[in-house]
Amino acid sequence: MKLLIINNLNSGYGEGSVYDFMRAFARENDELVVRNVIHTTDMIRHLRDADQFDMVVAAGDDDTISKISFFLADTQIPILPYPSGTANLIAQNLFLPNEPHALAKLARECKTLDFDVGQLTVDGKNWGFGCNAGAGYSTKISKEAMATRKSLGPFAYIGAALTNFKPQLSQFEIELKDKTIKTEGVGVMLLNFAKIGLDLSVAHNNRPRDGKFEVVILKGKTALKYVPALTAAALDRAIEFPDRSDALEIHISSYVKVTADPAMEIQIDGKAISINTPFEAKVLKHGVKYVVDDECLKNYSETE
Repeated sequence: MKLLIINNLNSGYGEGSVYDFMRAFARENDELVVRNVIHTTDMIRHLRDADQFDMVVAAGDDDTISKISFFLADTQIPILPYPSGTANLIAQNLFLPNEPHALAKLARECKTLDFDVGQLTVDGKNWGFGCNAGAGYSTKISKEAMATRKSLGPFAYIGAALTNFKPQLSQFEIELKDKTIKTEGVGVMLLNFAKIGLDLSVAHNNRPRDGKFEVVILKGKTALKYVPALTAAALDRAIEFPDRSDALEIHISSYVKVTADPAMEIQIDGKAISINTPFEAKVLKHGVKYVVDDECLKNYSETE
């Protein structure tokens, strides 16, 4: 097999497990091409010949994997989301292992399933996202967590949420495919995958293959207002607990346009992009072909 490995040197804890993956995968006549990048690298120039490979291994954080997924959208080139970031939400949502030998086995078997990818547009420029994007409170949390996420992992985001006890409140106009909503809140999130870390799902269902986002309006005015929603998400793993409290208002749509007054800063897959609302977003249904295992196939094959 011929693999193109895009390895983000800045991602995660710098343990370099992708090199163990390469040793575990390699057999006679295999060709493994490694292209090392950092977060500021123009990823596109490293992917222009991706169609000459059997698979692209996207080794990095969720931002790295999402950029690669968006650039290769609708090409049918298999992508292995290699979890070498701190949160690794895409890999979590796909039920992927994080051990390099297990990932090498998946790459060799090359079982695939098509998933949706999001496209967010501001002033004519497009960004792709795999897990979620949004504006407001989620952006503030993402920025605050940057300083501690390598030491605290996903718990950095909980600390950042509690530190920002009373986030900015804005007036929203949210245009969906079939209706327009006018309301107020501290943020808006668009979910492709529902899990946001610690095995907690914001939305009750996780349907990243149905061509639609869960559009979550964050209406709680203080951090404590979200405790019941997080409790409900935790209980989802044990019993049916659909109520996410009145802190969250959830809608379903394949298209979203968000205007906020005052304007709110935007985040994509946990990274602030220094751009404010308004934004538009749409779903590229089945746009990305991920390499997956049997557990992922079992959970998602029928979720359309």
